[in-house]
Amino acid sequence: MVCIASLRTFSVRAANLRGFSFSRGKGHIGICLRDLNARLRLKWLHSYCSFGDIAKMMAESGATMGVGAIVNALPEKDYFEGGEVGYASGGWKSEDGRLSCGYSSFRGKRATMEDFYDIKNSKVDGETVHLFGVFDGHGGSRAAEYLKEHLFENLLKHPKFVTDTKFAICETYQKTDSDFLDVEINTFRDDGSTASTAVLVGNHLYVANVGDSRTVISKDGKAVPLSDDHKPNRTDERKRIEDAGGVVMWAGTWRVGGVLAMSRAFGNRLLKQYVVAEPEIQEEEVSEDLELLVLASDGLWDVVPNEDAISLARSEEEPEAAARKLTETAFSRGSADNITCIVVRFHQEKIDKEASLDDRES
Repeated sequence: MVCIASLRTFSVRAANLRGFSFSRGKGHIGICLRDLNARLRLKWLHSYCSFGDIAKMMAESGATMGVGAIVNALPEKDYFEGGEVGYASGGWKSEDGRLSCGYSSFRGKRATMEDFYDIKNSKVDGETVHLFGVFDGHGGSRAAEYLKEHLFENLLKHPKFVTDTKFAICETYQKTDSDFLDVEINTFRDDGSTASTAVLVGNHLYVANVGDSRTVISKDGKAVPLSDDHKPNRTDERKRIEDAGGVVMWAGTWRVGGVLAMSRAFGNRLLKQYVVAEPEIQEEEVSEDLELLVLASDGLWDVVPNEDAISLARSEEEPEAAARKLTETAFSRGSADNITCIVVRFHQEKIDKEASLDDRES
């Protein structure tokens, strides 16, 4: 995700894919607008519901809600190779054999890595839960990293996570945004991040999105988007921003206040009254025709259409190979951004059984 120079000064170096050996760059923000920060923050807090009651309810629920062990499906340091950020990929399969997933994340042509991702599973009130997320930072990596560290854990602790999952997701997204702004209130950074998440509770899939990362599923081989990018020129988003007193203007692309090229995000304190972290949520039952899911940052979607992504993912038997193929395809097509994607394959036990029968027959 790229913000214009009025928010952040940075240098972009072309990176060579060969060998995946890169040095970690650091962007430095020099925005000395502490008074403006405080005024915008105060106005934002008064314009939304109080998160104090939500925080108290979530804290008090810990003793009564049956949250099992939260299992992180990712290696602790899978982003790091020789102490430097470059390329990471891997795969995972659920214990019951129903799900398998793969992930691939690549710095690409950017000087810094601002994408993060998370894959977790747990049991809540006896219900098996799987969570997948991609967080694409802009203006720095801190917001995206904070989401990786806190968003899913906050969600799993919500007292209505099982009984009213959509409500829990909506509150948790906004509370986590508020928490991040509180943590960063005395810094001079103004990081922001998208979040596109897929939450599977039993056989019910919830896809929640803030920003321009995207989730697309394959149903009987057809690409079906389960999120709609939050762009400032989207008619409903533009109206929401202007109703709040903001402006949308052209500066190389459509931007909120001439600065940010997306209309919803976590963080972005200076634009918070316009750039909200309220997610849009779509639901989907995991039926026989639901084959796989592709969740990715815009480093993929900028150059790979939905239909191509699904076709490429379906061409690979293993989700990890599919995720790697998508990442490599986006880079080869000229993506200038960090590229991160997660591929989730459903009904993996059926696929394994069919493969076993084919082996026997051969």
